[in-house]
Amino acid sequence: MRVLIVDDHPVVVSGCRALFASDPSVEIDEASDAKAGHRAYLHKHPDVTVVDVRLPDLTGFELTRRIRKDDPAARIVMLSVSDDPAFVARAVEMGIQGYVSKSDDPRILAKAIRKVAAGERFVSPRLAEATTFAGAAIKASPLTQMSARELEILRLLGRGDRISEVAAELGISYKTVANITSALKTKSHSDLVRIAVEIDLS
Repeated sequence: MRVLIVDDHPVVVSGCRALFASDPSVEIDEASDAKAGHRAYLHKHPDVTVVDVRLPDLTGFELTRRIRKDDPAARIVMLSVSDDPAFVARAVEMGIQGYVSKSDDPRILAKAIRKVAAGERFVSPRLAEATTFAGAAIKASPLTQMSARELEILRLLGRGDRISEVAAELGISYKTVANITSALKTKSHSDLVRIAVEIDLS
């Protein structure tokens, strides 16, 4: 089994390696940002890809969108520092097969990877329970109302990037970014920052 870990925290990567250190049948590859992760996926074709929600260049949601565009059958486990049920719901909506919190027991991540590699789905039991009883909060969250591309645009605008910079970063037109910005119905840049902080993707 080949596993690709896309995370910019060395301690997380080393921890993942340690989980499978005693199993010679598991090979671990790594990437520290989304763009490197995308290239590694296309080159290595891993059986399972573990994607951090928050990456230095793009969100894990946007990386997932790009990987799935190239390979709709990609098996992905999302790893997040957030326990917000809206993150879990968004991941499930995107077809991500596994979701684990960084605060979970590391053995939960190992279980998720093996389950997803076997073609099954797995959400941390603690998060699955929390998500089940958070219906209203999930529906109200901007996270579940926006596409992966819209979330990435919001994150970049929220950190202060200009529309032209966002368009260049994502390889889309200025008009596309401007239209999505208008669709958010924000009155000022501070509103964009507020929503970005609320979603907490930075």
